[in-house]
Amino acid sequence: MLSNLLLLAAGLVLLTLGADYLVRGAISFANRLGMPPLLIGLTVVGFGTSMPELLVSMQAALDGAPAIAVGNVVGSNIANILLILGLAAAISPIPAMIPSLKRDMVMMLFAAVVMLGLGYLGLIGFLTGLAMFALLSAYLAWVTYTDRRRMSAEEAELVVKLAGWKEALFIAGGLAGLFIGANLLIDAATSIALQFGISEAVIGLTIVAVGTSLPELATSVVAAFRRQAEIALGNVVGSNIFNILGILGLTAMVVPVPVDASMASFDIPFMLGVSLALVALILLAGRIGRPAGVAMLAIYTGYVAWLF
Repeated sequence: MLSNLLLLAAGLVLLTLGADYLVRGAISFANRLGMPPLLIGLTVVGFGTSMPELLVSMQAALDGAPAIAVGNVVGSNIANILLILGLAAAISPIPAMIPSLKRDMVMMLFAAVVMLGLGYLGLIGFLTGLAMFALLSAYLAWVTYTDRRRMSAEEAELVVKLAGWKEALFIAGGLAGLFIGANLLIDAATSIALQFGISEAVIGLTIVAVGTSLPELATSVVAAFRRQAEIALGNVVGSNIFNILGILGLTAMVVPVPVDASMASFDIPFMLGVSLALVALILLAGRIGRPAGVAMLAIYTGYVAWLF
């Protein structure tokens, strides 16, 4: 038990440092390429912080534990919205009047609806996975093209804060810290959970899901402290799109992924409901304030308590 606790602490330190360096490097990278912060959050940061979900889901499916693979993605998307955005908003209100955000939220909702349909079908096969990944690739290409064309001259002249080599070092080192830290935390938390006889599905939806979402959590919290709301919000929206279309798509291309009936009947619809609620909040209020952030954290606490 002591060794697992030490691994948890080491993982947390690596996640915190990795998130800090990744955000700083990503902001500089966005400036260098003339990209708005939301776009870099959706691409470089969003994909980088989704790597733990990809590796865990792939390994779980190969090991014959599909409940962990699917639960990891569904649980991560729920945690991304309720836990991560909730905590980030509680630290610093997140303004959401960001260009192109509506487009990206529509894609996030579409991915959630795809997940709902796959849940009812009960299986994600090779061709389905290939179609999901192709859709993600086409979407990212379109986003990059349209956002770069729409930028104003002032946005294109943002100051680069880091030297090229330092920028690359920050991004690569930050991603490495997030990856190693997340894996240390996942291994330790899962070992502790198994000692208490917690089911595979619940482990996937909670401990593994939160563990693989810790990079997003650390990155978004650091971004909130740095008053970079676009990074925090773009990171979550981008990660939720990546998790379904990219991670499950790639995993299904390697091995067919069955979807647990209990997740299809409750957890996946709950994920879609949470996504709809986020979109409604942003459209109606134009921001995620501290009261909304606290309410999101309370809902997530209730959800986890219900699972256990």
